[in-house]
Amino acid sequence: MTSSLDDMYREVILDHYRSPRGRKPLDKANILSDGINPSCGDEITLSAQVNGDIVEDIHVDCKGCAISVASGSMLAEAVKGRSLDEVRQIAQAVRKILKGEEDAKLPEELEDIESLRGVRQFPVRVKCALLAWVTLLEGLDKLEKSQTDNSDTISTEEKD
Repeated sequence: MTSSLDDMYREVILDHYRSPRGRKPLDKANILSDGINPSCGDEITLSAQVNGDIVEDIHVDCKGCAISVASGSMLAEAVKGRSLDEVRQIAQAVRKILKGEEDAKLPEELEDIESLRGVRQFPVRVKCALLAWVTLLEGLDKLEKSQTDNSDTISTEEKD
């Protein structure tokens, strides 16, 4: 990446960190999912209101490093108003971007998320950027399985 592109990406991440989106608590939610990144201590509580197949609203409360908070903020902007299938596709694309897979495709209007590509240069930070997305996917899985116990905490640690 060029220096000016790196600077632009840093500014996008800092903007999302300083002014995180999706901070307004929801009156009612049918997704509640908590996540933690044990390698650095980032924590997230994510709640969403899904009506039919559409994410009508989302609340992301993330405490941690700039990358983790910014990624959660980007998630809040990216998924609101989208279908569950679109949300899953976006989350999988973000995962691919962070893992360095070149076939990752995002809708053009989600250009802020492209700034996360730079995180790949710092492998220890990839889990910070992934936390919100894996927490969201776990919440979607719970919703689809109609589980009533949403008390599990999601972790960025790989499962054996």
